[in-house]
Amino acid sequence: MPERPLPFAPQARGLRVSVRLTPRARADRIDGIVADAEGKPVLKVAVTAPPEKGRANAALIALLAKTWRLPKTSLAIAAGAESRRKSVTIAGDPNELMKRLTDWARTLDD
Repeated sequence: MPERPLPFAPQARGLRVSVRLTPRARADRIDGIVADAEGKPVLKVAVTAPPEKGRANAALIALLAKTWRLPKTSLAIAAGAESRRKSVTIAGDPNELMKRLTDWARTLDD
């Protein structure tokens, strides 16, 4: 079975994650990896927070940090702060982060 594309891309000082965020959901959750309208992989995430005053973005950062066991301070919204489509950066060793998140993504299929 071929490896499915992942929404993670290494950068000089960390990793970039493509996210599709749904605010005002019933629960905070990660719904898996899906293809966007252009066919690119994105991490589909839902949070209960409303998209007002950065609340949904803060909830997204908190959920990802907790799920991946990373400090919240290492994650940041790099693009799309006022959009459902976001780019989140994770500071750290790109190789170590890529291995960690690739291993985590495999658990989504289980």
